Amino acid sequence: MGKNTKISWATHTFSPWWGCDEVPEDPACSRCYAREFSKRLLGENLWGERAPRKVNGEHYWNEPLRWNRAAAKRGEQDRVFCASMSDILEDRRDLDAHRARLWPLIERTQNLIWLLLSKRHENYARMLPAEWLRNPRPNVWLGVTTADQRWADERIPVLLSVPAVCHWISAEPLLGPLDLRRWLRPDRLSWCVVGGESGAGARRMDPAWARDILAQCREAGAAFHFKQKGSALAAELGCKDRAGKDAAQWPEDLRVQQFPAPPAEAVTMGG
Repeated sequence: MGKNTKISWATHTFSPWWGCDEVPEDPACSRCYAREFSKRLLGENLWGERAPRKVNGEHYWNEPLRWNRAAAKRGEQDRVFCASMSDILEDRRDLDAHRARLWPLIERTQNLIWLLLSKRHENYARMLPAEWLRNPRPNVWLGVTTADQRWADERIPVLLSVPAVCHWISAEPLLGPLDLRRWLRPDRLSWCVVGGESGAGARRMDPAWARDILAQCREAGAAFHFKQKGSALAAELGCKDRAGKDAAQWPEDLRVQQFPAPPAEAVTMGG
């Protein structure tokens, strides 16, 4: 996993290590794509509290430096999804040293926007560098996964209490309707990524759920990014693309892939 990812909302993916422990009761974890992909690719069990984590090597850790130089040469900023094969905030002491190595790497790569995404919202304030909480970095965007309303209600207020230039959510897999109105604003929750679940046995995303989130974002002036219909809906509609990623096969009104323009200064909002 690395350069030129097929994920529509990122330019690259970077996973310092592979493996994770599932969050109890979170339905998004029950069919984790990273868990199944790692088993197929590596033939190892890296999931669970007692399982090991596979840390990537030196060459891999140097990749963001190359991406940064290339982006600087173009005069652009690339987006890096961190971490696609793990949870960067997993509460394991053996990962602390690798997190301590990651934060300076992010500091050194100002032409990369680092999209941090976690299901462990409670660890942002505790695990991010203290200086970032006092002076949030412009290239660090903080996000949480919200597959349904329960987890939106629990995670988003905590996310918004941590200072950042951009707060965002990944509603993928979207497993139910979401009412985000109390949090949506460009200076609060400014970006919603939405998508259906992929793979065999994928749970169906109702297009009405995605359309409602799109309407909420438009009303609030927040950015909306539709990633994919998911396997169940793609099969139902007879799409050749099994994950429903081909935008040409989406309903026209859902062909929206926006990115936020973060505010000039970081903000923190409660509740």
